[in-house]
Amino acid sequence: MTRNPACCLATDTAVTAAEMMKAEDVGSIPVVEDRQSNKLTGILTDRDIVLKIVASGKDVNSATIDEAMTSNPVTCRPDDHLETAMDRMAQHQIRRIPIVDGKNCIVGIISQADVATRVDMPAQTAEVLEDISQSK
Repeated sequence: MTRNPACCLATDTAVTAAEMMKAEDVGSIPVVEDRQSNKLTGILTDRDIVLKIVASGKDVNSATIDEAMTSNPVTCRPDDHLETAMDRMAQHQIRRIPIVDGKNCIVGIISQADVATRVDMPAQTAEVLEDISQSK
């Protein structure tokens, strides 16, 4: 799990988010209500930027994250087992899952790579990765 991931606001531009993704070497950025509380409101992926902004002909310098983000993303809690996160990732065919506390504030994110490195559950890990990778 990546703890305290970089976050964006829904009012930030797509360029701002893309620059953050590049700087952090990540494919998604949690979207928060404000930078003080870090209350999760959505998640934005590099794919969201490409499909919902660039391919739609919108200006990446002025298009805001709220035009492309997924609101109310699937989440887990810090005390959930990794199996719970893996199940949710497979069920919803998502590659990353935000980890939030009891106040819905982002505390971390689990990625497909985190799941892939779990050698103590190789059969389940392979199955989850296959489920995640299937087209929606």
